[in-house]
Amino acid sequence: MSTTLHRPPMRTSDEATEKQLEMAAQQGETYKAALTHMAEEVADVGATKRVGDYVVAFAAENAEGMYEMHDGELTWQAPDEENVHIEITACDGADGRFVPGLQVFVTLTDDAGNKIGRHQQPFLWHPWLYHYGRNWKIPGDGTYTVDVEIKAPDFPRHDKKNGDRFAHDVRVKFENVQLKTGQK
Repeated sequence: MSTTLHRPPMRTSDEATEKQLEMAAQQGETYKAALTHMAEEVADVGATKRVGDYVVAFAAENAEGMYEMHDGELTWQAPDEENVHIEITACDGADGRFVPGLQVFVTLTDDAGNKIGRHQQPFLWHPWLYHYGRNWKIPGDGTYTVDVEIKAPDFPRHDKKNGDRFAHDVRVKFENVQLKTGQK
């Protein structure tokens, strides 16, 4: 499992011209602007770190309702006892684009070192910021560690020059995170 930074390549190739690489970087810049808006203006708390081939970010806000598929029908599910929503994004460390199709896990521990839980963060469609996330039930407002683990994906990668990336599991910790509880 990697905790070090590696910047993936962005070289012209038979799969990507200079213009196409610039378009990918523009997509990443647009996503980064939305991510910054979420972390700094919408969520209660958020942070970003580089690890492996990724830029990983988290944001936390009040637990929120969402549509979920049940028996072939979308049904609205309001939070029950959950009181915080943890969001994780994983972006390509070269161009900043969101990386879909990942298995993302979060472990929360409180400031005394007690493990609150470990859960997979499924992909969540969002009107303006795709992310991996879920609602959690935590004991209350306080200081926590958000430990993020991303498994190496098994999806194929185009491009002999640029596709050698995301080959290792990564882990990153966000410590001294002030989580607030509540529901939207």
